[in-house]
Amino acid sequence: MVVRERRNPLRATWHILRRYPVLPAIIVVLLVIAAAFAPWLARHDPLVGNLREQDRPPFWEDASPISGKEPKWEYPLGTDPLGRDLLSRIIWGARYSMLIASVVLISGAIGGTILGLIAGYFGGIYDEILMRMVDLTLGVPFILVALATVVVFGSSMLLIIALLILFSWSGFARQVRAETLRLKAADYVALAIVAGASSNRIVTKHVLPGVTNTVLVIASLAIGQLILTEATLSFLGVGIPKPRPAWGSMVAEGRDYINTSYWMALFPGLAIFAVVFAMNFLGDWIRDRLDPRLRQL
Repeated sequence: MVVRERRNPLRATWHILRRYPVLPAIIVVLLVIAAAFAPWLARHDPLVGNLREQDRPPFWEDASPISGKEPKWEYPLGTDPLGRDLLSRIIWGARYSMLIASVVLISGAIGGTILGLIAGYFGGIYDEILMRMVDLTLGVPFILVALATVVVFGSSMLLIIALLILFSWSGFARQVRAETLRLKAADYVALAIVAGASSNRIVTKHVLPGVTNTVLVIASLAIGQLILTEATLSFLGVGIPKPRPAWGSMVAEGRDYINTSYWMALFPGLAIFAVVFAMNFLGDWIRDRLDPRLRQL
C-alpha cells in the first residue's frame, strides 16, 4: 500500500507566490479592467463636480475637519475641492495612463526595433548615424524638453504622446543593435548568406526572431517607467490637459490639502505606486523567464 504524502496548502500557496508574480498580475488585471470599462465602473462623471459635495472624506473617516461634512457611501474614497468623485477620477485616470503608455510603447518598440536591426546588421554609415541619434536622445533631459515644448505649442495629449515616442525608441534601438551584432556572427546566419538569401530575408527570418525576447523584456520594463513619466508631466502641469483626470495632476491638486484632506493626494499617489510596482515586478519575472542566463530553477 502506497501512502501519499499530504501537501501542505500553505506551503503550496507560498511556492506559487514565490514562483509567479501573483500580486503584480492582479494589479495589472485590475488596471486593464478599469481602463477598458471606465464608463461602466465609474459611478460619477469625472469632469462634473457638485460644490455641495466638496471635501467629503472616505467612508471610514469621521466628519471632515474643514467642512464638517460626513462621509457618504456614494463617494467611497471621498471627493476633491470641486466635489468630484475621487474614485471615478482614479478609474478614468487609469484609462488615460494605459492609453498613453500603450501607444507610446508600441510605437517606440516597433521603431526602435527596426532602427536597431538596420544599425546592427548593415553597420557602416547607418550604424554611425543611428547611434549618434541614440546618444543625442539619451543625453537630452526629457523633462526640460517637455516643459519648453508645452510652453511653445501648448499642452495636448497628442503632443505628450509624440514627445514620449521621440524619447522611448532609443532604448529598444541600442539593445536590439547589440543583440543583432551577436546574432549576425551566428553559424545559421552565415549559412543563410552562403545559400544566397537576401539581406531582407536574413533580417526578417533569422535575426528578428532572435531579438524578440529582448524586445519583450525591454517593453515589460519600460511600461511602468512610461506611466511614471506621464504622471510626472501631469504633476508639473505639462501632461494630460485639465480637466481630464490624470493621476499626476490629481496628486498636484491634492498637495495643497494634504494636512486636512489627505485622501485627495494619497489615493492617486497609491495608484501610481501600485501600477509601477506591478509593472516592474512583472518585467523582472518576464526577463528571468525569457533569458536562460537569468532563469531561476
